[in-house]
Amino acid sequence: MRIRYCRQWGALLLGMLLVACSVTPDPASPGLQVDDETAQVRPAAQTSRPVLALLEQANKAARQGEVAVAESRLERALRIEPRNAVLWYYLAKLRLHQGRLDQAAGLAAKSNSLDRAQNYQLQADNWRIIAHARHRAGDLQGAKTAQQRADALLQEK
Repeated sequence: MRIRYCRQWGALLLGMLLVACSVTPDPASPGLQVDDETAQVRPAAQTSRPVLALLEQANKAARQGEVAVAESRLERALRIEPRNAVLWYYLAKLRLHQGRLDQAAGLAAKSNSLDRAQNYQLQADNWRIIAHARHRAGDLQGAKTAQQRADALLQEK
């Protein structure tokens, strides 16, 4: 009973993490997009239709608690667009949810390294993933430093 409850709760959390992934980019402005109302990271306008479809499928799978399907769709999208920083960000969020802390931090760092558009919201969210992963791993100083980087990025905005 307790395991089932944990799985349902985990699926709900994952769905909430990935629901932020809207697959409708703003064609009017280039680069990675951020929804100003909710400060959610959005795919870039130049994101291909197949990748947008895979993101939608990953989002739907996550909402339904199908973590393996969500993971598969994100990985497939990355094979199509390996330099898409937003895809790496969402995979980092998924890894964090799975408790794969080192991978989550590494994927968030990779997302930041690929962000050529200087999207401060994306970078700050990546630093928050790193901070959370470090905190859960017991590295409190590392978590504090990562959170400070996230806060500094948002002040630059």
